[in-house]
Amino acid sequence: MSMTITEKILKHHSGNEKVVPGQLINAKIDIILAHDITTPAAISMLKEHNIDKVFDPKKIIVTPDHFVPNKDIKSAQLAKRLREWVSRHNIENYYEIGRHGVCHAILPEQGHVLPGTTIVCGDSHTCTHGALGAFATGIGSTDLAASIATGELWFKVPHSIKFQLDGKLQKGVYSKDIILNIIKDIGVDGALYKAMEFKGPTIDSLSIEARMTITNMAIEAGAKTGIIEPDQKTIDYLKDRTSAKYQIVKSDPDATYEKTLHYDASEIVPTVAIPNLPSNSRPAKDLEKQNISLDQVYIGSCTNGRIEDLRIAAQILKGSKTKKGTRLIIVPATTGIWMQAKDEGLFDIFNEAHAAISTPTCGACLGGHMGVLAKGETCLSTTNRNFTGRMGHPESKVYLASPATAAASAIEGKITDPTEYI
Repeated sequence: MSMTITEKILKHHSGNEKVVPGQLINAKIDIILAHDITTPAAISMLKEHNIDKVFDPKKIIVTPDHFVPNKDIKSAQLAKRLREWVSRHNIENYYEIGRHGVCHAILPEQGHVLPGTTIVCGDSHTCTHGALGAFATGIGSTDLAASIATGELWFKVPHSIKFQLDGKLQKGVYSKDIILNIIKDIGVDGALYKAMEFKGPTIDSLSIEARMTITNMAIEAGAKTGIIEPDQKTIDYLKDRTSAKYQIVKSDPDATYEKTLHYDASEIVPTVAIPNLPSNSRPAKDLEKQNISLDQVYIGSCTNGRIEDLRIAAQILKGSKTKKGTRLIIVPATTGIWMQAKDEGLFDIFNEAHAAISTPTCGACLGGHMGVLAKGETCLSTTNRNFTGRMGHPESKVYLASPATAAASAIEGKITDPTEYI
């Protein structure tokens, strides 16, 4: 029976000879990713049922990231509980502050994401890891507790939607622009509990980091996961990160999809999502004409805080200054990326542009700290969500864009098409 990559991975992990969309299965979990927000709640649930165990400490990866450095007593207590739990169960893969990172950046960076595996985390953007051909999905704290104790979890096999992208991207257009256009087309619930499978020459041309931006935002269309078939770039990416064995899984040529959507990548332009949904996308050039002034520009997060993103921003910012009245905050996604950006001289460019450079943290993305917005303020962000109050006051506004658009907009102090800066 012909199957998609998602169906094949779930078939293998459930022990079934075949699976079909809509079927309920129980699947083995290869990796559980844990951070400082949802994991303490899962630990509490286990404690309430007198369960104080982990199914396999080697398969649990822990990295505090949402409120690090801890912003208050409550967040410090959460981090302490996580730290004590890690110690009690001898969990080796613990990335404490100083060698930490945003969870969906550090997991692939450190070689924990392998093609053909299953990955869960109490975080909606776990679908990021599908960029390496894994079935990765976000879960709630209750399911997280169950998977920590048993190493298994139930799923409904999702229908798959194929997104076929052909053509060459224009100057100034990046993977963020691709996914914003797709979400605009299908809506925030257009792939509800589906597997969004991205294919075609355009996807093949992208780096692994750029692919992660696309799969990261699959959840913004309601998807259960986003996934891309592994190729030679995947193999090369993993070569320097892990010696673990893995299996390349790909969709059968005659696999059945719920539907297939075709895109000509050459027609995509620099794009910005306006408040208050990621689906509210507009061409950056159209918004530029509206003179939308910016109080803050934020470059970072699990969507666009990788070294490739920082290089793109630095290329545009070099020799320029952030517009007076606009704050520019740059957050490398991991300690490793922070060090690499520093060593490459990117920090010099950012500092000369009057940007503030932060240690890795999710803080500002969810309105926690390190860049919270006040009432009436407007921010252009490279993050993944622009819901009401997402980055601070409910009467603030958040626009979403690529690092290129963000950098150009920081220079101008208003939403700006980056094409002339490339």
